[in-house]
Amino acid sequence: MPEIQELTNSDDEYQDAVSSDNDATAQKSSSVDANSNASIVDEIIKQQNDLHLYEECDDSTQASTSGAADGGDENVPEYAHDDIDEEAMKEKEKSMTHEELEANKEKAQQMKLKANELFKNNEAEQAIDIYTEALGICPTTYTKDRAVLYGNRAAAKIKIENKKPAIEDCTKAIELWPEYVRALLRRAKLYEHEDKLDEALADYKRVYELDPGQNEAREAMLRLPPIVEERNERLKAEMMDKLKDIGNMILKPFGLSTSNFQMQKDPNTGSYSINFNQNSS
Repeated sequence: MPEIQELTNSDDEYQDAVSSDNDATAQKSSSVDANSNASIVDEIIKQQNDLHLYEECDDSTQASTSGAADGGDENVPEYAHDDIDEEAMKEKEKSMTHEELEANKEKAQQMKLKANELFKNNEAEQAIDIYTEALGICPTTYTKDRAVLYGNRAAAKIKIENKKPAIEDCTKAIELWPEYVRALLRRAKLYEHEDKLDEALADYKRVYELDPGQNEAREAMLRLPPIVEERNERLKAEMMDKLKDIGNMILKPFGLSTSNFQMQKDPNTGSYSINFNQNSS
């Protein structure tokens, strides 16, 4: 599969995850037409096992990491794992002032910047720890900020081959920000890697709805349906073989086998009828 195409940078820390340069989008949209779909599908199928799941963190804004949490602030909790009790956070936030919440948001932002640098320097595990700490203090009302933290942590988990927890983080990010294109695309690739093709296709379709210029999503929408159909037919055939084996075991004492029963499919409804043939061997 082709490498993830990073979207155009923006000074807006949210905007870069949902939009791209208009000219680039127009160029992408015009690069695939009806006459070239077949060649695209052929090329992508050849590359389908080369899932590129590694990409830079979502926040591409260049900023100083000075002032990032160093563990000495008593207001910054330490986490031995990445479970965040958001309900407990919401309860605690009820007694906090606006200034305290804003201060925690700023601390979380600085932590994110520090974790981003660690990620870029191939220190993914340390980045995960800091993203987790940031999630532990970033106010729950700042849903997009928290979504980006989950999305970035997912990218770091992918880098250390921790794919199933990465899917969970992508899902949390999407729940907080349903239009988060990068998290959707990241989860689609993870689903495809885990052979969850129906889920992957659904995410690719959603990405394409949000960003029609997203080539990877468009190509996946061409590539995956025939693969899904072939897989379903294979699974159906395997199921029928197993049912025949069970049927033969049951019918054997009566001198019968599944060969005595012929299934005919109704082309209009797709349902089956069974006919008994006593003389069938």
